[in-house]
Amino acid sequence: APESLMQALEDLDYLAALDNDGNLSEFGIIMSEFPLDPQLSKSLLASCEFECVDEMLTIAAMVTAPNCFLHAPPGTEEIALTCWRRFCHPAGDHFTLINIFNAFRAATANPTDPGNTEKWCRDYFLSSSALSMAEMIRAELVEIMKCIELPISEPDFGSEENLLSIKKALLSGYFMHIARDVDGSGNYLMLTHKQVAQLHPFSSYYNSRRIPEWVLFHEFTISEGNSIRVVSEISPHLFAELVPQYYFSNLPPSESKDILQEVINHLAPVSATKEEQK
Repeated sequence: APESLMQALEDLDYLAALDNDGNLSEFGIIMSEFPLDPQLSKSLLASCEFECVDEMLTIAAMVTAPNCFLHAPPGTEEIALTCWRRFCHPAGDHFTLINIFNAFRAATANPTDPGNTEKWCRDYFLSSSALSMAEMIRAELVEIMKCIELPISEPDFGSEENLLSIKKALLSGYFMHIARDVDGSGNYLMLTHKQVAQLHPFSSYYNSRRIPEWVLFHEFTISEGNSIRVVSEISPHLFAELVPQYYFSNLPPSESKDILQEVINHLAPVSATKEEQK
């Protein structure tokens, strides 16, 4: 549909993938080297700047591969949740996926006993085929990075600086996927089209005591009860720091936008001071 095509072009423009004539920019050409959604390509490239490439490669592979969580058979739901909680990261689902991938890699460290990997996945209600696919996707992405001579930073997962860098890399590509809990009960209003969504049952925040107010999400699915999948907490200050101004100005009016505008106004004098110092 023409509307879908225009929306896609607009999204590419927000991601700095197009030049003033509507052709691919130099940055857009590099983005197109990756067999990923444009937003994910942008986040992966941004991770070079923020020095969290190793972690971002894992996230990109895990969200591109099929869902790694298996539907627990009736009567075993609580056991499955207990197993998954072992991998939960307080920063959100993107970080939980890194924990799962790293644990899977550790379980596959013994190549002489492939059956052990299958058993490990069954024990934790995880899909062995999905995780193996993620491993292959990650290896392919690493080869592309090397081919176009992009730097791959050393893994540093777990440090505060690294967690912040990952959030910055994610926001660089997914600033269009931001939602705010408007009533404190997990009803998330999306900034872009004012649709309300709930957390997906596979989210580490689902049925959690602490529901973050502002989140970045990987995708929104209508087919699964208007839910947002792969969700991580972000701060409005971090969003205000990284969002392109021309995208923000085109957002429809809302209470969330007003809150963010106040944050941007507060940050503006600080940014001006930094520019003067430069």
